[in-house]
Amino acid sequence: MRTWRGIGLLLLVVTVFSPSVVGKVYVRWTQGSVPAEKTLGINDLVIPWSDAAKGLAESAKKQGYRVYLEATLAQSASAAAASASLGVAGIVLKGSGPDVSKLEEAAKSLRTQYTKLRILVVSPQGKQPEMRGWLVFKKNGILQVSSPTSQPWLDQNLAMVRYERAFKSLQAPLYSFSWDETDPLVKENGPSPADYSLAIAEAGALHADLMLEVHDRQQKGLLTREKQTLLDWGQVKRTIAFYERQNEQEKEAAGVAVLTDDYETTYEEINLMARHNIPFRVLNSADAKAQDLMEFEVVIAFATLGKDLTEGIRAFANRGGVAILVNLPGAYPWDSSTEGKKSGSSVTYSVGKGRVIELGEPVSDPETFAQDVRRLMDKQRIPVSLWNSLTTLVVEYPGKKPGEATVELVNYDEEPTQVQVQVKGSFKSVRFESPEQGCCETLKPEHVDGFTNFVVPNLVSGGRVHLQ
Repeated sequence: MRTWRGIGLLLLVVTVFSPSVVGKVYVRWTQGSVPAEKTLGINDLVIPWSDAAKGLAESAKKQGYRVYLEATLAQSASAAAASASLGVAGIVLKGSGPDVSKLEEAAKSLRTQYTKLRILVVSPQGKQPEMRGWLVFKKNGILQVSSPTSQPWLDQNLAMVRYERAFKSLQAPLYSFSWDETDPLVKENGPSPADYSLAIAEAGALHADLMLEVHDRQQKGLLTREKQTLLDWGQVKRTIAFYERQNEQEKEAAGVAVLTDDYETTYEEINLMARHNIPFRVLNSADAKAQDLMEFEVVIAFATLGKDLTEGIRAFANRGGVAILVNLPGAYPWDSSTEGKKSGSSVTYSVGKGRVIELGEPVSDPETFAQDVRRLMDKQRIPVSLWNSLTTLVVEYPGKKPGEATVELVNYDEEPTQVQVQVKGSFKSVRFESPEQGCCETLKPEHVDGFTNFVVPNLVSGGRVHLQ
């Protein structure tokens, strides 16, 4: 995290109830008053619920802000009643990991009771996006740290967002995190504009919503219109404006499907796949259908398969796919029809044009597992890849029209970097835009074996590539 001496910044974004635009960043405000709306250029605030919050909510509403009250599980009923009485936009329910299922149930009940309020639940699994010097992962249940010469570790929220999207269909993924204040300068002055911009860029690239904590001193600087604060705010404001998302929930391009029913037991595996830019999508095993598997190249099952999904796995492999069953003992149709090839704790069965790999135990080394998944993918079918970009994550989305695609890039190094990208398909037009440079810089495409290669020369926090 970079520090800064100016008292700086931040706040939010757009309309929540507009049919064309949805809110993206919600700013959590804790001071006893709020600055004028035109000073901030935003209108969505989250205020922690208390009796004192009523006056602040009324004041913010009069100034034109859209207000949400933040509440714990115990406060949810009273905060919802107060929100309805005050005429605010809604409430945001927040709690620790063990409270999540209860918060979801409370939100479901409150949505029925208060149909005019927006009831949101914040995921507690969010983390501050940043780059570390070494790769950190679990092996046999023990944290392992790689050598300083290995790929740098990125703390990122991609795995969590993919899981949230699969299991919480009533709202876009919404998360929050607390800033690391172990650095005395950060503790005193707050995060830098670059830190805020990275957090906003990551959420924007993942098409997720972010409830952003703003440091107390920076809030005070905004209230007093301190010169350096307003200057620093300009940088963050540009990032917020850039990532204002249209009301679109496109599915990201993915070659790997992850069937699961539990976040904790599969997090390390999908987090390492995210870190290696393996394009995957999480599927809720309770809702997934056999036909849902057919668009993927690799299917990884962590949850018990019912009859429909078992048949779906067989049909998927028969057409040429590779399925991996992780620690799911049982009798399967391919076990009796073909002789498996054993290797350690795994058995591989040939099924039609494809394979089914049964792992006889849980994944002990998520890093190696992610690398193995990458090797199982047909290079000619990987939708998007990066070269020599160890600090960057990439996500591809389909365009609005056939023959179009959008590639989102996030740079966790917070220093300008050059990124080499390969996208499946032949695109004649490649244009790059970013919060710092605006729209659009024309990039030169190179077409090789059904792929389009191009170089983004100057990626700062985040950027977007339009392909046609």
